[in-house]
This record gives sequence, C-alpha cells and structure tokens, in this order.
Amino acid sequence: MSDLKNYACVTASYWGFTLSDGALRMLVLLHFHQLGYSPLDLAFLFLLYEAMGIVTNFVGGWIGARFGLRLTLFAGLAIQIIALVMLSLLQDSWAISLSVAYVMAAQALSGVAKDLTKMSSKSAVKLVVADEGLLFKWVSLLTGSKNALKGVGFFLGGVLLEGLGFQVALWAMAACLAVILIFAVLSVQGELGKAKSKITGKDLFSKSREINILSFARIFLFAARDVWFVVGVPIFFASQLGWGFDQVGLFMALWVIGYGIIQAFVPRLTTKTKDATTGVRATAFWGFVLFILPALMAVGLHLYPDQATLLLIAGLLVFGLVFAINSSLHSFLIVAYSDADKVSLSVGFYYMANAVGRLLGTLLSGLVYQMAGLEACLAVSAVMVLIAATSVLFLTPRKRAA
Repeated sequence: MSDLKNYACVTASYWGFTLSDGALRMLVLLHFHQLGYSPLDLAFLFLLYEAMGIVTNFVGGWIGARFGLRLTLFAGLAIQIIALVMLSLLQDSWAISLSVAYVMAAQALSGVAKDLTKMSSKSAVKLVVADEGLLFKWVSLLTGSKNALKGVGFFLGGVLLEGLGFQVALWAMAACLAVILIFAVLSVQGELGKAKSKITGKDLFSKSREINILSFARIFLFAARDVWFVVGVPIFFASQLGWGFDQVGLFMALWVIGYGIIQAFVPRLTTKTKDATTGVRATAFWGFVLFILPALMAVGLHLYPDQATLLLIAGLLVFGLVFAINSSLHSFLIVAYSDADKVSLSVGFYYMANAVGRLLGTLLSGLVYQMAGLEACLAVSAVMVLIAATSVLFLTPRKRAA
C-alpha cells in the first residue's frame, strides 16, 4: 500500500512536470522563430536537451537503483525550476551565437530534469504491478496520460507566449513547479525503487539481449517521429501556411493529446497482447504498418503540393494513432523484460536509447527541413521506421529476460 501511495504521488508530480516541459518546448520554438532563427538554429536549441537525456538516463538509472526514486524525482523538479529561471534572464539584445549557447545550456538542464522525472515514474509502476497483462494497461495509461498532458502543455506554451510574453510565462511556470516540488517532498516517503542487492558499475550496461534489441529499435522509432515533429511541421505551419503561434500550439497540442489518449487505450486495441511473447508479435506488425504512413505522405506532398495542408493534417493524425500503438507496445515490453529489483537500470538504459533517437531526429529535423523541406523529412522518417520495425523481428519472444 505504501508503494502504491508513493507511486500515485510520483505520477502526480510527473504530470505537473510534463505540463511545464511541453509548454517550454513550444515557448522556445515559437519565440526564437519569431526572432528570425533558421530551422537549423532552432534544432540546435534542443540538441543539448536531447543529448543530456542520454547521460541522464544512463547514470540516472543507477542513481535510482542505488538511492531510490525519491532522489531522482526531487532532483528533476528542482533542476527544471533552475532551467526556467535561467531562460527568463535571456536578453533579446544578445548576439545570436551567445543566445544560442545560453539557451542550449538552459535546455541541457531541462533535458536532465525531464529524464530524471520520467525515469522515476516509469520505474515506479513495475514496483506496484506484478501481472504482465495488468502491467500493459498501467504502462499504457501512464504513457498516454503523460503525452496527453504534454500536448496540453504545447497549447499552454503558445497561449502563454501570446498572452504573457516569454519572460513572464517562464516565471509563472517556475512558480507552479515550486509548488509541485513541495508537494512531492511532503508526500513521497520511504525507499521507493532502491535495489535490495548491491549495484555495481557493470549493472549500468544491459546484459539482456531483449533490452538491447528494444533499445536499438527505440532509437529509430523516436528519431522517425522527431525528424519532422520538432522543427519541420511547426515551422511549416507558421512560415508556409501563415498560422499564428496559438494556432500552431493548438494543432501540436491536439496531435499529442490525441496520441496520448490512444496510448491509454492501446490494451483495448491490441486485446491479444497479454504478455511479452504476444507483445513482440504485435510490435512487429504495427511497426510495419507505421512505415507505410510517412512514405505515403512524402509521395502525396510530392505529387499534390497544392493539397499540402489536407494531406499533412490527415496523414499526421493517422500517423499519431499508429505511432501511439507502437510506442505503448515498446514501453510495455521494456518494463515486462526488466528485473523488478533493478527496474530503473533497465528503464534508464532503454530511455537513454530513446534520447539518442530524439537527438538524432532533432538534428535531422532542422538540417533536412532547411536543405530539402518537409517532404524529405517524411521520407527520412519512413526509412527510420522500417529500421525499427525490422529490428523487432530479431527479438526472441519469451516471457522474461534471462
């Protein structure tokens, strides 16, 4: 019961953090686009955010297993507050090179914060749910709710930028997170997630073939999304279609909210997925379905450029639905294959791969969009999804990793 209460408090804190994370991404993207930054410049603003996720997940899993998930949760919330205050001190009069370096540093802190809190929440679920069928539902619900709230955060970021301006919006978000941090400190008790056995340096590296394969596939799955999601689509809407900041924020919000809602209901859409064995088969199938979508969108934009708005919106909505299924299945498999005593190590290792994929996708999103446009971003996305789906075929179906 104590673990269940702690899990609820950890998850509530993670939800609050997720709102700020989504809002911050949209604030930074739209504010610096307004200042005239190129797509590649905008991508660089997020590079350290993603890069620090690699380091954080790698080391954070060990910290969570060694000292418990309370420490990683509290640290994540506190670091995000520091990042928000730091960004609020940015001056428009600074040279672009100095501004980019400063924002990258602040975003690096935000990247550390995001992955510490995410790892805390996704590791905690393994500690309160033993049955794999029920675990799939809980992981899907957690992942879906997180992404739905991140979508609300996107909209919130656009609204805050329009209504309060960049600096005041950051102050308001920092104040709200401070309240959440106080709540977490007072509510989360005990040694949630602390490993009973000794943790050594060797434990930082996964020795499970299943987790290594899943991590490799995760790199390309999330790179396939972010190669168009981070820079390409928002800037296309703002620059090519003339949408306002609140409109861009609203669309991105609705996309992520819908994506999150679908994730929460994935167990109902994939009713035959009861354990890791059936999960592997479902993941491979839905991976190849996902591959078809960006490929069709790229061809459609090439053949019918005058229908770009309709093709893009309709295509991305379907992509979001199928991607949500893929993401939930991947998230379930990593938790199912993890050892409960050292779950944060496996989850941290896996989300380190996730961060590698996001870093790759973020860089390519700015670079490919600037060089060849959104059509090329979608073509690259299709290739990456194909790699991810093919990788899953090498995953040996079984109930538990050795």
